[in-house]
Amino acid sequence: MPVGSITRGTTGTNRLRRVDRWIAALPALRRTERPHVVDLGYGAHGVTTLELQRRLARTRPDVDVLGLEIDPERVRVARGELERVRAGGTPFPADAAVAFARGGFEVPGPEPVVIRAFNVLRQYDETEVPEAWAMMTARLQPGGVLVEGTCNEIGRVCTWVDVTAEGAQSFTISLRLAELAKPSIAAERLPKALIHHNVPGEPIHDFLTALDRAWATHAGLGIHSPRQRWLAAVAELKAAGWPVLHGESRWRLGEVSVPWSAVAPAG
Repeated sequence: MPVGSITRGTTGTNRLRRVDRWIAALPALRRTERPHVVDLGYGAHGVTTLELQRRLARTRPDVDVLGLEIDPERVRVARGELERVRAGGTPFPADAAVAFARGGFEVPGPEPVVIRAFNVLRQYDETEVPEAWAMMTARLQPGGVLVEGTCNEIGRVCTWVDVTAEGAQSFTISLRLAELAKPSIAAERLPKALIHHNVPGEPIHDFLTALDRAWATHAGLGIHSPRQRWLAAVAELKAAGWPVLHGESRWRLGEVSVPWSAVAPAG
């Protein structure tokens, strides 16, 4: 039987574009001999699963994506949508390597190299997160990655954690920079493992506070572009001792990543 609970199922076209771009660049996906990806908890419609396959195919033309849902009705709806894709006349290739099935954290089928679980665990209790992570990562190919996180309704504010069989590895914030008031807007969409820890004395609170401060310090650069302001803010974070990952090629996308150990709940 599928493991998990039926969640709200909110979804929308282009909502997960930011995390899809991240997944497309993962070394695990680029190097695997079996580019099988699972979209766990795709919601009321299958559009984000179809979008995921289309985006990943630019990196791995041989990728296939399996969308999983616990609710049998959602599976029925998504399969009906896929039939229309197969008939042509949709924005997706008629031969898109996509399938839909019933399943949960047990992740049935072949071992995936990546599992995307977005806006799923947010609706669970925090105490349930470690077991869910462990169940999903146990199904990964060697070197595979679970990308677990959340975003707002239109995908402009996203956060996620990369988790492997060895545990959580990194935390990422991805924001649309145009009209951004302050980066700590991400606090509203933190993964379940962090959202209740955004209080003084916790590392995630310190991180968001430092990011807001750096963003405010470089407000003058906004006259050139919000991107230039963001680049300066992230560079300042790194100079201040935060272990910021990657470089400007990722920062320019509105992203900032740090090792999980830098923001993991205290104690």
